[in-house]
Amino acid sequence: MTGPEEKMGRRQFLGAAGAAGVMMIKPQLVRGTAANSAIRLGLLGCGRRGTHVATSFVNNTSARVVALADLFQDQLDKGKKHFDAVAAKHGYAGIDPKLMFRGPRAYQALASCPDIDMVQISTPDIFHPGHLDAVVDAGKHVYCEKPVAVDVTGCQRVVRIGEKVQNRFSLDIGFQCRHAPPYAELARRIQAGALGKIACVAAYYQSTGAFYPPFPNASPLERRIRTFFWDRVISGDILVDQSIHLVDLCNWMLEAHPLKAMGTGGRRVREDAGDCWDHFDVTFTYPNDVHLNLNSFQAGKALSDVSVRLFGAQGVAELHYLGVVGIYGEEPWEWEGSVGAVAPRPGHANIYSAADEPPKGKPGGISPDALEQADPEKEKAFIESITSGKFHNQAGMGAETTLSTILGRQAAYSRREITWDELLASNQTYDAELEGIDLSEFE
Repeated sequence: MTGPEEKMGRRQFLGAAGAAGVMMIKPQLVRGTAANSAIRLGLLGCGRRGTHVATSFVNNTSARVVALADLFQDQLDKGKKHFDAVAAKHGYAGIDPKLMFRGPRAYQALASCPDIDMVQISTPDIFHPGHLDAVVDAGKHVYCEKPVAVDVTGCQRVVRIGEKVQNRFSLDIGFQCRHAPPYAELARRIQAGALGKIACVAAYYQSTGAFYPPFPNASPLERRIRTFFWDRVISGDILVDQSIHLVDLCNWMLEAHPLKAMGTGGRRVREDAGDCWDHFDVTFTYPNDVHLNLNSFQAGKALSDVSVRLFGAQGVAELHYLGVVGIYGEEPWEWEGSVGAVAPRPGHANIYSAADEPPKGKPGGISPDALEQADPEKEKAFIESITSGKFHNQAGMGAETTLSTILGRQAAYSRREITWDELLASNQTYDAELEGIDLSEFE
């Protein structure tokens, strides 16, 4: 566990942006109508993940998708077809064509739209700070996918955005793993001392590759955006975009962020047209000299497996996406839904495929078992924060976790140890204009 001095430093970092809103308001003022009426959702980014999450909102909460925005017309068309069918199933009207916004300024039109109450941001990662800023300035509730940014300056911007929320509405970041019931119980037990003094942590996120259909008629920039999981600038690379979930779980369970990192990695077997690495090996040092050794791999079609193990004086805690969640030692416990001894699952649920259909033989959607209720519980908590007036503000937490992964990435890129303070002082940035990301061609 972290000491008082170390926790104080973390609170100072999180500041106002990390504080959860607790202001009570009259229910009828939540959105100008009765608190139990549908929350009108505008989806920004109609790709595979965005569509999945927005559909889950509809299936599990009072939210209704009523507006869409995307850079590309074909994405909008697919989104309308899908959400019209969802609306028909749930007995409400489909998407009004007047509430469909296309192009590089579509996010501004959606943010200012008076016919929606919340915006779900599911755009490529590099655009998250700008899109989040616009939605917060418009005073809308916002659910933004992780990571909150791809660079240090973007994370610092998100902290400042969070400071503008001022308990007026909810801002959530998509770290749904914290809401998986077995992980929540595991974290509770660890933080209550079930492991005793923690020595170290071992984690791995080993995933099949990201697959896309060909885009033969696309410009170079359009192809970069449509295949952004291959692009280290637009996605932040695999450690920041994908393995961030494991770093977030470790930050949560250890109640701290890493103080420094050192690492290595590279691109040895990936054959796609991008420049993301296929593996990282990073050692993070947390307060009290607790070390997290993280292996991140993304390539090929053979295997996906994800796990964290925390080793303590009184026992070992273990979690998997697919497999055992439990504690061995003086206070043994096992989640009743554990599927038994872990065995690698070939290609489990590759949610990164942007093709109309997942690669042959691979299921789509979200992994079952431990994560089965993660998205629904996260979405329920977000909508409850709106209807109750007990608003969330997760900007600071989202920036803290994203910066933790950027710390590991930059340490691996530079092949040297980097401290948290050094990272924050570096003002590391991916300047969109210098990287050739000029969206005017999509006007």
